[in-house]
Order: sequence, then C-alpha cells, then structure tokens
Amino acid sequence: MKTVDKLEKEIEELEELIDKAKKENVKLKDEVDSLWAMMDEMTKADIENWAHLVKELQQDVLTRSLMITKKKVDC
Repeated sequence: MKTVDKLEKEIEELEELIDKAKKENVKLKDEVDSLWAMMDEMTKADIENWAHLVKELQQDVLTRSLMITKKKVDC
C-alpha cells in the first residue's frame, strides 16, 4: 500500500505542476501577443519616419537642382 500512496501523491504533485505550467503558458502567450503588437507599432513608426526623411531628401534634391543653372552669366 505504501507504493500506491506514494504514486497517488506523486500524481497529485504532477497534476499541480501541470496546472502551474498551463497558467504560465497562458501568461507567456499574452506577453508574446503584446510584444508582437509593440513590434507592429514600432515598424509602422519606422516606416513613417523613413517616409518623412525620404520626402525631405526629395525636396532637398529638387531645391538643389533648381539652384543649378546651365546658362553662363554675361558679365
């Protein structure tokens, strides 16, 4: 009977361990979802920042090209 009692106790401990692992798994899945949402926001912000920089660069190139003249000045 001692062996049966030991096995029953071990089964109970393992069931508790499984319950804890399931709760931890749910918590970690929630954290992963939050991190993916954060990464999506950061990616969107990066795209917006780069688009702004590219637009400024295009304006700068346009301004510089307008400042260059191909005609020689008569003095």
